[in-house]
Amino acid sequence: MNSIIKEKLAVLPDQPGCYLMKDRQGTIIYVGKSKVLKNRVRSYFTGAHDGKTQRLVKEIEDLEYIVTNSEVEALILEMNLIKKYDPKYNVLLKDDKTYPYLKVTAERHPRLIVTRKVKRDKGKYFGPYPNVIAARETKKLLDRLYPLRKCNTMPDRVCLYYHMHQCLGPCQFPVSKETNQEIVQSITSFLSGGHKEIKKDLKQKMLEASEELDFERAKELRDQIEHIESVMEQQKMTLNDQVDRDIFGYSYNKGWMCVQVFFVRRGKLIERDVALFPFFDDAEETFLSYVGRFYLHQNHPYPKEILVPVATEVNVLEGVVDTKVGIPMRGRKKELVELAMKNADIALEEKFALIERDEERTIKAVETLGDHLNITTPHRIEAFDNSNIQGADAVSAMVVFIDGKPNKKEYRKYKVRNVEGPDDYETMREVIRRRYQRVLKEQLPLPDLIVVDGGKGQMSAALDVLENELALDIPLCGLAKDDKHKTSELLYGEPSTVVDLDRKSQEFYLVQRIQDEVHRFAITFHRQLRGKGAIQSELDKIPGVGEKRRRLLLRHFKSVTEIRQAESQDITKLGIPEPVANTILVHLNQEQEPAEEE
Repeated sequence: MNSIIKEKLAVLPDQPGCYLMKDRQGTIIYVGKSKVLKNRVRSYFTGAHDGKTQRLVKEIEDLEYIVTNSEVEALILEMNLIKKYDPKYNVLLKDDKTYPYLKVTAERHPRLIVTRKVKRDKGKYFGPYPNVIAARETKKLLDRLYPLRKCNTMPDRVCLYYHMHQCLGPCQFPVSKETNQEIVQSITSFLSGGHKEIKKDLKQKMLEASEELDFERAKELRDQIEHIESVMEQQKMTLNDQVDRDIFGYSYNKGWMCVQVFFVRRGKLIERDVALFPFFDDAEETFLSYVGRFYLHQNHPYPKEILVPVATEVNVLEGVVDTKVGIPMRGRKKELVELAMKNADIALEEKFALIERDEERTIKAVETLGDHLNITTPHRIEAFDNSNIQGADAVSAMVVFIDGKPNKKEYRKYKVRNVEGPDDYETMREVIRRRYQRVLKEQLPLPDLIVVDGGKGQMSAALDVLENELALDIPLCGLAKDDKHKTSELLYGEPSTVVDLDRKSQEFYLVQRIQDEVHRFAITFHRQLRGKGAIQSELDKIPGVGEKRRRLLLRHFKSVTEIRQAESQDITKLGIPEPVANTILVHLNQEQEPAEEE
């Protein structure tokens, strides 16, 4: 199990949702759902498993999750994600069955039926319902409560349902349009939340049956209540109108914003996009700007409709994007927007939790490093490195780490002044002397630990200056590299000895980061200085060309070669006098002649 997974397992929410397992290529290899994400996902990485699960776990390199409002939603979302990604470790339903809906047909004498297909036929659809048995049982209950016709084709005479008072018998008796509409409205009300009163009534009847010792009747009523509760549990992962939508939600805290986009295609939520970024302006303005860039710069295709949270300036957004934008105020669309915002909240909480864990881990590494060196915790560490090419353009650099993190405001660069040739020891002496003479003079904070890039020689040179010249007692260690220029040993003490650090430990990773950072800073400064010297070497020799004219020439011509190839009038257009322009061209072309002769 790698560090990425360990970090994510530590902050998983204890809520229902779907999880997506990925391999090292980022391919989704398994999709699952759980009532409690934290428990289910962690179970993959603990305890014993069968062969198939072991093979799956070995391939997992990363994971992500989507929080839902219920296990039913998670089940529906899992189905959609499996069909979209076709993960190799999932068992797919090859017959491509979908969950059923309850439908009230739009016929003259409507029927209540169970169907797996949603069509644009003016019928009223309710669902989908993952529990097929509960859906069918609920239909039976509705058939008993509301007497719509039951037969597919109109018979010549009334059937048994009429005599059971479950049908009005439109085949033989006139039934008005108003009567049918009242029944349809009652069913609609039931399936839209009005079932609570009926469920309450059934519970009362169940209690009465129990008191009368009619346990068979009580059990039948209890089963009906359970079927209603199962089938009526609201889920929001599917919309019945099959319209393509992008649903946005966002959250912000501590200068960070998370935007979640749910992609609903043909009525099904099939994918989401997550963005986490720092922001500096008004949150609503930042969100509007993000949505605009999402379509204009990231080239996402426009859906039929974009749904956004309350307080979003829809008019402004519609002026940027080429599609309808809406703020749902009720129903499943509103619930999906709220779910996107809920996921954004959780993603931000996860980020801050990971940051806090990282800070705890870093501080612990600093404390452990102090224990290994037998010194107080080195909250402030100053590190030095030298850089030169055969002694030319010799520089040194210092970086500062406070509680294990770089503080770039306190980085310092040094041009070596008094050392001739490639003498790394004397360079270290000069830079240590200059740094801590200034620290003493200006009463700057002293470090708890000094780190020099190098071995015993660099350490001895630095310690000699600190102890014998400046009378400072500051712990100092050296970082030696291997033949691949990677941190290999931490040296400490006098005489210096190798500190036994586990290469997989956080404290070894800390000293490695310090060495890499000071080396990067020193080599970057050296390259800048060397490049600047190469540019100045020709232009600064020309009479009449000072700092301002040199910058003007390089800003316009980009290089000395382009200046050499220019005409006199090209230079005078920049405001440089013609005599100086001629001098520049003569000088540069004279400089070029010896090289051409060779």
